[in-house]
Amino acid sequence: MARLELAADVLVVRLAWWERVVARRGSLRVPLGAVAEVSVQEDWWRAVRGTRVRGLKVPGSLCLGEWRHRDGRDFLALAPRRGPVVRIELRPTAPFSRIAVTVSQASQVWREAASRTGATGTGASDVRPLSASGPSSRP
Repeated sequence: MARLELAADVLVVRLAWWERVVARRGSLRVPLGAVAEVSVQEDWWRAVRGTRVRGLKVPGSLCLGEWRHRDGRDFLALAPRRGPVVRIELRPTAPFSRIAVTVSQASQVWREAASRTGATGTGASDVRPLSASGPSSRP
């Protein structure tokens, strides 16, 4: 399954080989300055909005690829029952509105992001700014 990594000033979503084939894209790289909010959610379906444009959807099992909605595009790599979802809201300058990834180490990813940016809180469903530049303009 996809992995989230924080490298220098970049958030990287690394996809497995089969995920790259299905999503028709390589790893996703987003500057940390483009990140507005981060939350950890237990309910994977709360991260899904819009309709699938590119990728694969297997109801109840997998959402992988690009989803389009009225506010823009989201990138999803969700596998229900595999762990919590890290939901990352991005600023308007980013290529996507939201990135949502199922990761087994969600609290570890949150702690690392918080330590790099000074954000606080670790509980599930907490939504905290990842950067100090203010809240996202997207709902």
